[in-house]
Amino acid sequence: MEFIDEGPQHDLTYSDVFLVPRRSGVTSRLSVALNPTDGTAATLPVVSANMNSVTGPRLAATLARRGGLGVIPQDMPLQELADAIRWVKAQPTRYDTAITLLPTASVAEARELLPPSVEHGIVIQDDEYRGIVPAEALVGAQPGAPLSDLLRGQWVALATEDIRDGRSAFDALVAADAHFAPVLDHGRIVGTVSRKSALRSTIYTPHVDAEGRLAVAAAVGINGDIEGKARALAEAGVDVLVIDTAHGHQDAMIRAIERVRGLDLGIPLVAGNVVTADAVDDLVAAGADILKVGVGPGAMCTTRMMTAVGRPQFSAVLETADRARQRGAHVWADGGVRYPRDVALALAAGAASVMIGSWFAGTIEAPGRILTDDEGLHYKESWGMASTKAVEGRFGRLDPFELARKTLFAEGISASTIYLDPTRPSVEDLLDMITAGVRSSFTYAGAATLAEFHERARVGIQSAAGYEEGKPLPASW
Repeated sequence: MEFIDEGPQHDLTYSDVFLVPRRSGVTSRLSVALNPTDGTAATLPVVSANMNSVTGPRLAATLARRGGLGVIPQDMPLQELADAIRWVKAQPTRYDTAITLLPTASVAEARELLPPSVEHGIVIQDDEYRGIVPAEALVGAQPGAPLSDLLRGQWVALATEDIRDGRSAFDALVAADAHFAPVLDHGRIVGTVSRKSALRSTIYTPHVDAEGRLAVAAAVGINGDIEGKARALAEAGVDVLVIDTAHGHQDAMIRAIERVRGLDLGIPLVAGNVVTADAVDDLVAAGADILKVGVGPGAMCTTRMMTAVGRPQFSAVLETADRARQRGAHVWADGGVRYPRDVALALAAGAASVMIGSWFAGTIEAPGRILTDDEGLHYKESWGMASTKAVEGRFGRLDPFELARKTLFAEGISASTIYLDPTRPSVEDLLDMITAGVRSSFTYAGAATLAEFHERARVGIQSAAGYEEGKPLPASW
């Protein structure tokens, strides 16, 4: 990456900068390869943050199916964390994971899982497959009615032997005048497919392990039996291990990295969070392969306002990525992205992948129920990982006095309403939008790969007015 002028005299965040087009021989967005350069097998440079309100097993599986990587957070018992990893590994790579409910489940229960959409549905089964209820059929149904009441009529189902690839699945759905269908293998549900997911399977390449199973990452803290946790997660099949704490440049983190590196688990080791080149030097020397970069840019984070500690994210990524490259390591830009442009700028600054938190919290696949406000809008709740809610969840097994001491100085937002975009309710919809923007950024830079984008990206510095000029108007003037 290069600046078009002398470069900054102060630290910059994403809204302070812009990409400048240059001569390009790249003719199509779809000819661009977005594979990260960080040593993982990911095919998209997108990682979901290890936040309780963002990444659960379902979102991790969906993200891996499209080439990214989900990081299961550390705030659950070790056995549950290992079970979550195994669940992701057991999910289909060719089809979507089915959302299943019993025939006796209520319409209200189904509405907490899916908003009305032609691309989604509920599979109804008990001891055998009973049928499906399209999500749009939930509209107007009585909340207390059992789903069996909505099973009238015959819904199309596709057989695995009839689906050769995404194109054949798409054509079969069009021929049946259906947007969504279960996929059966000798009468057994193995997943679901929609027109959009069939189409996506022809564009995205799944992120899988050596055995062809979906990839997943998991986080651990820097205290306690770190070696025992790391071994257990490796045995469960985790593909990337993240050692995570708010202040990554500390002695306890360095010792934790050294202890886990000494296990020789054979998987990439991520550590953070940091924002300086000095931190990169120390953590890489301890054994980290990837550094998680960002202090304070997240939507749920109050660190900068509470402590004045942090750094504008673009400059943090730029400095740490440069040093990591010199040390044979890589960085993930963690936080501060709100638009596809921000993802492109993080990659331009040298990030191998970009971590996304709150943006993904308002999706179907994120943990938690779908709630409805007084105006009928769908939302989910999100919270910061240093907030009172997160601390209570993390240390809930402590005695009341010790728990009270822990929560006395909690930081971060404990409850935030994240609305589902009715036009993009799925994390896959957001991936479509993000990758469309990033692919176009590559073509403007004349880059066909991420490595080329790191070299060819040209960046300028803009005023606040320049940033505002680039925003579309929601209505005519």
